Amino acid sequence: MNSFASRHIGPRNEELSQMFSATGVSSMDELIDKALPADIRMPKKLDLPDGIGEAAYLEKLKKTAEKNKLFRTYIGLGYYNTLMPSVIKRNILENPSWYTSYTPYQAEISQGRLEALLNFQTVIVELTGMDIANASLLDEASAAAEAMIMMFHARSREAVKEGANRFFADLKLFPQTLDVISTHAQPLGIEVVTGDFRTFMPDSKIFGAMVQYPDAEGQINDYRAFTEKMHVVGAKLGAAADLMSLALLVPPGQWGADIAVGSSQRFGVPLGYGGPHAAYFATRDEFKRNMPGRIIGVSVDAQGKRALRMALQTREQHIKRERATSNICTAQALLATMAGMYAVYHGPEGVKEIAERIHRLTRILAKQLSDLGYELNQTNFFDTLTVKISDEAKVSEIIRSAEAREINFRRMKNGVGISLDETTNVNDVRDIVDIFASACGKKAKEIETASNFETAFGFDDTFLRKGTYLQQSVFNRYRSETEMMRYIKKLERKDISLTHSMIPLGSCTMKLNAATEMFALGWAEFGNIHPFVPIDQAEGYQTLFRELSRQLAVITGFDSVSFQPNSGATGEYAGLMVIHAYHIDRGQAHRKTVLIPSSAHGTNPASAAEAGMDIVIVPCDDKGNIDIPKLKELAETHRENLAALMITYPSTHGVFEEGVKEITETIHRCGGQVYMDGANMNAQVGLTNPGFLGADVCHLNLHKTFAIPHGGGGPGMGPICVAAHLTPYLPKHPVVPSGGDKGITAISAAPWGSASILTISHAYITMMGGDGLLQATCMAILNANYIAAKLQKSFDVLFTNRNGMVAHELILACDQCKSVGIVAADIAKRLMDYGFHAPTLSFPVANTLMIEPTESESLQELDRFIEAMNGIHDEIREIAEGKADATDNVLKNAPHAEQTVMTDNWTHPYGREKAAYPLAWIRENKFWPGVGRVDDAYGDRNLICTCDK
Repeated sequence: MNSFASRHIGPRNEELSQMFSATGVSSMDELIDKALPADIRMPKKLDLPDGIGEAAYLEKLKKTAEKNKLFRTYIGLGYYNTLMPSVIKRNILENPSWYTSYTPYQAEISQGRLEALLNFQTVIVELTGMDIANASLLDEASAAAEAMIMMFHARSREAVKEGANRFFADLKLFPQTLDVISTHAQPLGIEVVTGDFRTFMPDSKIFGAMVQYPDAEGQINDYRAFTEKMHVVGAKLGAAADLMSLALLVPPGQWGADIAVGSSQRFGVPLGYGGPHAAYFATRDEFKRNMPGRIIGVSVDAQGKRALRMALQTREQHIKRERATSNICTAQALLATMAGMYAVYHGPEGVKEIAERIHRLTRILAKQLSDLGYELNQTNFFDTLTVKISDEAKVSEIIRSAEAREINFRRMKNGVGISLDETTNVNDVRDIVDIFASACGKKAKEIETASNFETAFGFDDTFLRKGTYLQQSVFNRYRSETEMMRYIKKLERKDISLTHSMIPLGSCTMKLNAATEMFALGWAEFGNIHPFVPIDQAEGYQTLFRELSRQLAVITGFDSVSFQPNSGATGEYAGLMVIHAYHIDRGQAHRKTVLIPSSAHGTNPASAAEAGMDIVIVPCDDKGNIDIPKLKELAETHRENLAALMITYPSTHGVFEEGVKEITETIHRCGGQVYMDGANMNAQVGLTNPGFLGADVCHLNLHKTFAIPHGGGGPGMGPICVAAHLTPYLPKHPVVPSGGDKGITAISAAPWGSASILTISHAYITMMGGDGLLQATCMAILNANYIAAKLQKSFDVLFTNRNGMVAHELILACDQCKSVGIVAADIAKRLMDYGFHAPTLSFPVANTLMIEPTESESLQELDRFIEAMNGIHDEIREIAEGKADATDNVLKNAPHAEQTVMTDNWTHPYGREKAAYPLAWIRENKFWPGVGRVDDAYGDRNLICTCDK
């Protein structure tokens, strides 16, 4: 075992015999033989090099990074250079307490990141002029597509009856946004109509529209008359709005838009060759229950104290499944936190000053170019200018001259685009002007910085924002770095993360995110690259993509990889769209039926519905396995229209199903393709793989199996790996050539998704090596079976294979506790008092706990968790035996916040010590829940989704 693998994996070699004994095996080989069916085991080891040490890897990566060229880039199109405040970089981006926390489904131990996300929502509401915002989406383009889908599903009965299925997209939208909208429209039967909003006349067939504000060429348009036209016919209007510009411009909510979407990347988040960045989505109050994604709301706890939580349809795709109107699961919580903190750091005056400085320099540039005789497309602009040049040779000359000076402009038809940003200074403007002056054979004038540029604007007064924003105290208190640091630390202390204890969430793989894997995120060579620069300027990234593509292809047994999907759910959607394109190309467009097991993740049927598929549910047998006879029957019934089967392996019930090859062969025999959900890939790597099992495509949750941290609910990456026959259909991009020859249109804004975090998975795989990855998989399976063996006397392990083994996770049934009034949620809340995050609650089976220890937890931590669970079992027994009150007990009152334990008015029949320190070792490192049990219903009845004034 190389040194990095030994650091990544928790249990020590000398402890394995103890774990084997508890699990009832004598060796790792025996364990794997008992846990996995023999016919799914690959005959050969992974064809990957040996792992390398951390120092050697960083040296290798530095050489790769140096291949990227750091030009000054003014391409724009939704991506801009920024200045991340160091206090945010050091205390959030580089802080494992922030990047290793999980999605805040357990609100009581997530109050810090919930407040940070509430801050973000408040920023979005304030700047857009809307009533409510969510806690982020994946990117601006997919947010615009989500807006279209929301408008479609929110149509009135009359509009549905009328057959309103047309959506207007202005041609001045960013090209990647238009492409992603088109991708999502086609399978839903939505007809996208493009044109000029000035001349377009909506009718009763139009249900919605999307415009860019300012538009892709930099023009600030007055959309009020167009908005009124849309509303007259009962249609809704969305605006993709630049967040920084809204510090100066009239917000969409004030000129009549129904939805505002965009990116918060300009608020201090690096370019990262395309991501990750937090998109925003805001709308009017009347549409709050239609809004996709997660929403943070204000509620109260059991003691009446203010408490935050996720509100409304937070996990609607898991509940509504094929009836869900969105498949959104992963968001961009860490990036939303950073963007929100940027506003906290700068405050309203600082944000406005930054916007004014960008605009002032753009005005100076506009005057200089005009003085040189160039014609500009813009009469009203914020930060982007389009220089009209009809001579293509002259355009090429300017682009070449700029690149020779290590400057990037946007090449356009009949012109050159220039977008300035927060990092631009007067000397940069001089350099830009010099290039254009040389191109026309003139000498540039000295740049004026007189007071007229300080006070005037490059747009009409009708566009100037009036009134104040961000007046809440949180945006006006933390001006010194000392206070800012303390505020961030105060929130951090309210959150549980991997820095505190094991997070035993089944199907979520909360493994170690090693520090060495995270270093590259802070390197300028990876952070300061625009996604649309010429390919030769990003050779470092391209090298990394090639290496990681080969690694993932070997691991999955497939031919090719697309990194464009920037979440697991997007990967599901992309995989299904690729399958559909394959069928269309073979003259079988009618194949639209997808078989999905009843145990599947809720995102599976939600993604299939979004891909326009007809969904047929396949039942499971009483052991939790797919009912193979029924599957065969359904496959034959739908043979003529069968598109695919979606399957998770090992199953969502935590077992390696024995009939998986029979299942894949059945689907192929009926003309379908097999889509494998990569959620449980952590149990496959090195032992088996989707290609070997007979699958045709899979997505990979890089934030699960391949070490990208969850970040409190994102970022994630969901690349798809495909067999050779599907390679031609991998997604393309409208700006940067990529994807297959017959590829589907874009499914994300950037050609390689959230490219900068791919450095993490590349580091993990390269340092682990083939043998290390195999060892990690085996250890994940051992850890799960060790917990199952140790807890089986206290709780029933719901599903095992014929040898009594589980895969890398296990499900504990809690039905036996119902007789004393205790349910799984009570156990989950009580675990917080023991210092642990709860396992996955009531998924995929109601009233259960799904536990996944991962390979990176030590034996000592596993034993602490086991002791905690057994301790809770003893507390349940005390209720059953009448030693504890049936309603006023430690489980029903859990979790116990510090202020409730320290009160002088303690009225419970059990002591404070039992409440707070149920086991002796908890005293050494007590984590106090920030609040008592949160009242979810109260929060939904009294919905508040912004900060207090």
